Amino acid sequence: MRDVAIIGIGVTEFGELWNESLRDIGLRAGLLAIQDAHIKSRELEALFTGNFAGGRFIGQNHISAMTLDHSGMVPAHIAGAQLQVADASGGAALHMGFLAIASGLYDMVMVGGAEKMTDVDEAETTDTLATTADRQWEAFPGATIPALYAMMAKKHMQDYGTTREDLAHVAVKNHAHGALNPKAQFRSKITMEDVLGATMVADPLTVYDCCPVSDGGAALVLCPFEKAKKYADRPVKISASVIATDALAVHSRPDMTVMGSTVWAGKRALKMSGHKTEDIDIAEVHDSYTIGEIMALEDLGFAPKGKGGSMAREGITALGGKMPVNTSGGLKARGHPVGATGVAQVVELVQQLRGEAGERQVKDARVGLAQNVGGTGGTCVVHILEVV
Repeated sequence: MRDVAIIGIGVTEFGELWNESLRDIGLRAGLLAIQDAHIKSRELEALFTGNFAGGRFIGQNHISAMTLDHSGMVPAHIAGAQLQVADASGGAALHMGFLAIASGLYDMVMVGGAEKMTDVDEAETTDTLATTADRQWEAFPGATIPALYAMMAKKHMQDYGTTREDLAHVAVKNHAHGALNPKAQFRSKITMEDVLGATMVADPLTVYDCCPVSDGGAALVLCPFEKAKKYADRPVKISASVIATDALAVHSRPDMTVMGSTVWAGKRALKMSGHKTEDIDIAEVHDSYTIGEIMALEDLGFAPKGKGGSMAREGITALGGKMPVNTSGGLKARGHPVGATGVAQVVELVQQLRGEAGERQVKDARVGLAQNVGGTGGTCVVHILEVV
């Protein structure tokens, strides 16, 4: 297999983008990535798009063909496909792009992710997101995604002594990072008192423990690493790209405080890259709920089981800490347009590894990890990137 590099990145603002359609959002992210890669659109041979629920949010499926049509690329008749793996759709799209380049099938591929979530009301959004869990055994009886994550949080508290304050520290830290990100949905710092005193969504999770509903898009341009220097002064190598799965329903897992998909995707990615956890300088993990970041750090091996709650509290995962996590603001503050998230995480890592992250730059960052979860952990995609 050939080594794969990222030579172009693009990301829109995340938030309530009332004046843009899904096709506009996707096109804007793609154009930014093409410009950043210093290529012409005619050089692209394939497009892999992550989108979770266009059919429900905007009444449009077949997103890859729509995107290519709207971008004026139909005359080229390039390959196009849409990936749908719940919240991990963007990460899965990157996995497919990685395989397409690594296999030698294509030499220039675009990976995109986009979602337009604000065109429907809150009840429909909640119901649509519930389809990422087990519809028969969880959603039909009434469990929402926040409720399922709340169950994980309660069990983590019971088994390991994790506190409400531990969860709140994650939210405060990620909002502080988001305040430095010009593309983030929420750019205001919050306090512990704000989190602990906020409206309860599903005990113990308040509104500040939960990611927002978002619109937005992100894109990447990939090529073989040996050709990357032609396009980029500081190409970023994808050292590992792994997808793993777990039981769809939380109650079917041996331990609801563990996402087996993350454990195995993380182990396999580290093996594939030749790195160890201590080599990772920076990580973007799936913090759709604050307990998600804590569990991710444990499942990926950055903390012993039950000790992930102390990492934000002790400043380890903050900017300036030993291993900054979610410098973009994470899903919590940057926003979570479901199909775009996995790609946006990697955009952040590329900016950091290039030294282009501005006020949120991590000094001497050379190896980064992205963890993108589908639903409550039924799927996980892990990518490891590095500057060679």
